[in-house]
Amino acid sequence: MAQKERLQRQLRAARQHSERLLEDFHTPEAWTHQVHPGCNHALWFAGHMAYADNFFISIVDPNRSVKRPEFEAKFGMGSQPTNLPADYPTAESVLEYMRERRGTLLEILGQLGDEALAGKTPDGAPEFLPDLASVFEMAVWHEGMHSGQLSVVRRAMGKPPILGTPA
Repeated sequence: MAQKERLQRQLRAARQHSERLLEDFHTPEAWTHQVHPGCNHALWFAGHMAYADNFFISIVDPNRSVKRPEFEAKFGMGSQPTNLPADYPTAESVLEYMRERRGTLLEILGQLGDEALAGKTPDGAPEFLPDLASVFEMAVWHEGMHSGQLSVVRRAMGKPPILGTPA
């Protein structure tokens, strides 16, 4: 299997897992439930995934990046989640952006061959992203790390584990 296909499969699998975790959040209070003050919650997770995918897009295809300063303030690196639903856009609008950004990231990946994936990232990209393939690998790793946090929030709300249970 070519590198592109592996990356596509991993990006889709990570997002499928996250989407399954997110199915259990239905009210604004559930979306902003924190297991401890300042901890990430489901709405922050969704917004952060959108923000991060947009960042990755800005590296691999800057013309397809979308400037949303309100997302940087609420969901970017260093943002501090609150448990107040009024501090955030609606879950529906955040999920829409999260899904659209992942779709765009996958579209861009679909247009790249293995030679392009081995190409150097543009000047200004973080050092830990030396080539285009590493950008997509980071998207998978990053989502996996934060979906673990989301899993803890879900379990703290009394939800059973999803791994090993039917979809």
